[in-house]
Amino acid sequence: MSEPQSSLLLRKQLAELNKNPVEGFSAGLIDDHDIYRWEVLIIGPPDTLYEGGFFKAHLYFPKEYPLRPPKMKFVTEIWHPNIDKSGDVCISILHEPGDDKYGYEKASERWLPVHTVETILISVISMLADPNDESPANVDAAKEWRENYQEFKRKVARCVRKSQEDCL
Repeated sequence: MSEPQSSLLLRKQLAELNKNPVEGFSAGLIDDHDIYRWEVLIIGPPDTLYEGGFFKAHLYFPKEYPLRPPKMKFVTEIWHPNIDKSGDVCISILHEPGDDKYGYEKASERWLPVHTVETILISVISMLADPNDESPANVDAAKEWRENYQEFKRKVARCVRKSQEDCL
């Protein structure tokens, strides 16, 4: 039986990222025998509250990739309006393709098969730098970001310190 197209595409993307690393993150497989489960390390972007942090996350790709988006979950604790308390990332490009039944997102902002692991992670790094508090996954973090920024900064700084300790 031949290898599924999704598997071939993911192998190609992984090889490309290993050959030409992108600043701000590294990517590999959780288990060398499963191309559909990736581990990524995102380095907190410069000039943001997350600077200096090392945030580990997992990407879970469906067999229908690239027609359907992966799910992304931070395994390192992180305080952010668009990452829920269990680590699940809520960002438009990881939402199923098509129209948003709530009318919040345009179809063009949602998942498109042209997206790659690189475009996903660049979007997540951008999200760290510029949270969307209009559509939060973590309502408490969004409220704090808007109404008690000093406390928000304190919680993020704690997450950054913890991520640095966990990498040692």
